Amino acid sequence: MQDERPETERHPLIRLLRYAGPHKKRVRLATLCSILNKIFDLAPPALIGAAIDVVVQREDSLIAHLGITDVVDQLIVLAVVTVLIWGLESLFQYLQEWLWRNLAQTIQHEMRLEAYAHIQNLEMAYFHEQSTGGLMAILNDDINQLERFLDIGADDILQVTTTAIVIVAAFFILAPQVAWMAMLPVGPIIWGSFKYQRLLAPRYARVRENVGDLNGQLSNNLSGIATIKSFATEDYEVERIGRFSQDYKESNREAIKLSSAFSPLIRMAIVVGFTATLVYGGILALEGELAVGTYSVLVFLTQRLLWPLTRLGKTFDLYQRAMASTTRVLDLLELEVSIVDGEEALVKSEVQGSIEFREVEFAYPGREPILEDFDLTIPAGATVGIVGATGAGKSTIINLILRFFEPQKGCVFVDGKDISTLDLTDLRRSIGLVSQQTFLFHGTVRENIAYGSFGATDEEIEEAARFSEAHPFIEELPEGYDTIVGERGETLSGGQKQRLSIARAVLRDPPILILDEATSAVDNVTEAAIQRSMDRLAKDRTMIVIAHRLSTVRNADQIIVLEEGRIAEAGRHEELVEAERIYAELWDIQTGGRKWMGRGGEG
Repeated sequence: MQDERPETERHPLIRLLRYAGPHKKRVRLATLCSILNKIFDLAPPALIGAAIDVVVQREDSLIAHLGITDVVDQLIVLAVVTVLIWGLESLFQYLQEWLWRNLAQTIQHEMRLEAYAHIQNLEMAYFHEQSTGGLMAILNDDINQLERFLDIGADDILQVTTTAIVIVAAFFILAPQVAWMAMLPVGPIIWGSFKYQRLLAPRYARVRENVGDLNGQLSNNLSGIATIKSFATEDYEVERIGRFSQDYKESNREAIKLSSAFSPLIRMAIVVGFTATLVYGGILALEGELAVGTYSVLVFLTQRLLWPLTRLGKTFDLYQRAMASTTRVLDLLELEVSIVDGEEALVKSEVQGSIEFREVEFAYPGREPILEDFDLTIPAGATVGIVGATGAGKSTIINLILRFFEPQKGCVFVDGKDISTLDLTDLRRSIGLVSQQTFLFHGTVRENIAYGSFGATDEEIEEAARFSEAHPFIEELPEGYDTIVGERGETLSGGQKQRLSIARAVLRDPPILILDEATSAVDNVTEAAIQRSMDRLAKDRTMIVIAHRLSTVRNADQIIVLEEGRIAEAGRHEELVEAERIYAELWDIQTGGRKWMGRGGEG
């Protein structure tokens, strides 16, 4: 959906300020401290001018006009004022740094958590189109860029702005005849700054895109390191990463080439204002039209005004990097969640477990429909096996039951309730999923079994492991239930991971349990163990078993045979074998019986 807000409201800085709205009091306080810090920081040139005025004018100095005629007393007063001003400058410097840095940490923390939470709520289709590394770049690198700007750049902008306002005002009050000459470079500097900003913006946008691509490829390669090693393609992958890194380096180089030229150009513009004040102001002082103390103040202030402008290059560099990152993060946060949470509660203990597909039509983005006018009824407490060739729609049925995707037409019901009206958390907590691609987190066996059931006791965890026939192999591990399984469970076999996954589902005690190809990659002994677990799991719950191995679903109450998104056959194992159609053919092929002609491939 296209954003119809005015272009000014789409500016990343405006969007960032809008996002930081809840912290506006802290932003105002930090801003005030930055301004006061800079005002007191600009006082020393005036104090130096006053000291020179005392030495030169003595009893006729500006301080003498305040009633303090003794020269030594005047210097003592200046010393006291100096200590006071330096103390206030130090106080406000501490406060502005403390406030800005803590604000930066708070906003980056909140933004990272909000972005991560938002990503988790996006539909599964989004993750099919995005790389893990690209999302990691947004959650880490982009938000860190923003934090660096709030930590340093925001204060720099405020201090330079305050410097310009205070010194310009001082010039026109003290020596308006010199002020216009000192201000000559300001116009070109400001114009050049905004010009550079516009030129740098697209370059830093490319930098952010390239770092996302690089992170994406690095993430893919680290996840697939076993494949890389087995195919001996290490050199090829180094070259590929080199190309991504080269693109990132070149885009940075383009940005650096432009941003590095900023300060030298500003420096040359500054010379004009500084020398004009130095020469013309000096002539006026020699002719007596300008007090010596005032002249010294103007010279110091000219330097204090113009030299800080050289930092604008680095400040704009930080700013543009932060704005490019802000755009990426806030664009992510503005993505609409298409699968909206329902309002009706679903109490797990009251779920019977009946499932119904009614006239469902579904297609993945950009593809032909997989399911059309699909109807399926699964009674509460039944064990249903779903078999069929790859692409027949088996996993799609699971995705729709869990509301990972929404059907384009029709509805899915649980206990007669349209699942789109149900609380999404309640729905998914009532369903246990054991996937073919078992995912274990880096941590202990105990932590992985208890995932999602975080309050479970050690006894409950062990009981679930016994139920899934995982307990025997867990006891043989070096540290038993406290053994670290490694990232993605790499230290365990496929069968061991599957049994831990089943134990994790058992511990939740869901009224609906889905086993998606739970025995597809295990040996016969492990399959037999999992089959025994399934037989125990089937009691008092609805169970859906998706399988290529027909032996896994042989004892199901009903077996559904899918073909191109439709139900081609349905019945018990014996009935389907006697029918001598698709299921019978697959059964004979897998059991080494007669070879059917006319159909090829496994289910």
